[in-house]
Amino acid sequence: MVNENQNPPPDDSRRIATTDDIEVSTYLEIAKEISGEQPVVTEEAVSGAEREAIIVLDFGSQYNMLIARRVRECQVYCELLPHDTPWEKIAPLNPRGFILSGGPASVYAKDAPLAPAYVYESGLPVLGICYGMQAITKQLGGQVKPGTKREYGHAVMHLSQVDSPLFAKLPESTPVWMSHGDKIEEMPPGFSALARTENSPYAVIGDEKGVYGLQFHPEVVHTPEGKTILRNFVQKVCGCKGNWTMGNFVSESMALIKEQVGDGKVINALSGGVDSSVVATLIHRSIGDQLTCIFVNNGLLRREEADRTLKVFQTNLGMNIIYVDATDRFLNRLKDVIDPEEKRKIIGEEFIRVFEEEAKKIGKVDFLAQGTLYPDVIESVSSVSTASAKIKSHHNVGGLPAKMTLNLLEPLRYLFKDEVRLVGAELGLPEEMVWRQPFPGPGLAIRCIGEVTGEKLEILRSADFILMNEIKKAKLYRQLWQSFCVLTDVRSVGVMGDFRTYGYLTAIRAVTSDDAMTADWARLPYDLLARISNRIVNEVEGINRVVYDITSKPPSTIEWE
Repeated sequence: MVNENQNPPPDDSRRIATTDDIEVSTYLEIAKEISGEQPVVTEEAVSGAEREAIIVLDFGSQYNMLIARRVRECQVYCELLPHDTPWEKIAPLNPRGFILSGGPASVYAKDAPLAPAYVYESGLPVLGICYGMQAITKQLGGQVKPGTKREYGHAVMHLSQVDSPLFAKLPESTPVWMSHGDKIEEMPPGFSALARTENSPYAVIGDEKGVYGLQFHPEVVHTPEGKTILRNFVQKVCGCKGNWTMGNFVSESMALIKEQVGDGKVINALSGGVDSSVVATLIHRSIGDQLTCIFVNNGLLRREEADRTLKVFQTNLGMNIIYVDATDRFLNRLKDVIDPEEKRKIIGEEFIRVFEEEAKKIGKVDFLAQGTLYPDVIESVSSVSTASAKIKSHHNVGGLPAKMTLNLLEPLRYLFKDEVRLVGAELGLPEEMVWRQPFPGPGLAIRCIGEVTGEKLEILRSADFILMNEIKKAKLYRQLWQSFCVLTDVRSVGVMGDFRTYGYLTAIRAVTSDDAMTADWARLPYDLLARISNRIVNEVEGINRVVYDITSKPPSTIEWE
């Protein structure tokens, strides 16, 4: 009996993507001889004098990372760990409570995953969500059986005990999001029913020891009061003070970076994306000129992008940056190439070569900085392959010569993307950099359909520049996940000034999304689309037709190639 995965939720509650910005480094392979499996910056970077943490034990829910994010939004540090993580790895985090996630299994099935004994023996508060609630029920003496009527989607929860600390500031009735097939037949001894829905008499259960179960998902946006419930659990039930702030993170990370790096040298691939920019700034604030960044201009960037990035990091922040204009190298490699996957492969391989050549010139280097984020770590931990867990399946950076033996420096490895943006703001990075829309690693090469040439890139840059200008003037940039132009390989007949034209067809792509796993086409105002189209066909030579992509993901992808 499947609990929650048969009926996926609406788009904005789906699982979070591992990263928001798809940078050049994503397409590289980890160097074969990077020493040290553990990062230099460990969980100590998230600690303080009074460390407190909520541990989410993962039973396979598609929402697992979302639970951790919601707890972090309450300014309480949270880690998502496999359900069978030994206590020895959890104790140093000073846990104040446990959350058991949902999952696709049934607790009465053979070899069903259950919570470790220490969860109940610790005496700490416990919150079970969906499958986690059923695990609590089974392990503490209750009964779970297949439901005669499954409950998926919206339901209305009615409180039975309004004085429960879990329900502080909640109305007596509130919408919740259900996704389960099994049901609680009998509560464990000592438990009471705290809330109900039409189909679930035990929508919420709890005892006097701070152990609670929720049949619904409080972490998704379709449970409007879900964040309040989670905040009540971590603050009122677990007693967390809420000291997880980006200001604390920055100061503690800088101190740890200084201590670990010492007199060593650090190298970092700078792309201008959010992750690499925040990593570079944080490390530079910590150790100054001991950091060297390599910025490779592959000729596939947008208009003025290379100049703006250099100005911010080299001129304003005073970083030591090696700038490499490899435009000709990349375009020569891409000559006559049409297949999108081949484009990606060529760009990744050429980047490795350029990065390797420049790295050799630096001399002795001790550390390699990466923009690894917490979702990357979670993906690696969940991997069944020991090898992939060792080298990190997300392959953030690499391509260094095998003879270079480096330690990894990953100061963001315990942060989600939204937290990285907050760190960037805390460090004083420009708003346009902190909130930059995702830009693909292969750059404009996969927005230029067919062969990539210098002429076509200039046409695309001009059109894209106009689009961005109008989107920002309309104050819609922050509301859109991505907005860009695609130069198709289609030409059509037009007329301009009584003359026949035969120009390119350009497509506008603008989408809204929470996590890039799903996306919907943005309903841009007609007058805005009219201005964009009018400007492009009048100001960009070579384009005589503009269309708007009104396809969602799925079935389409956000990028065209």
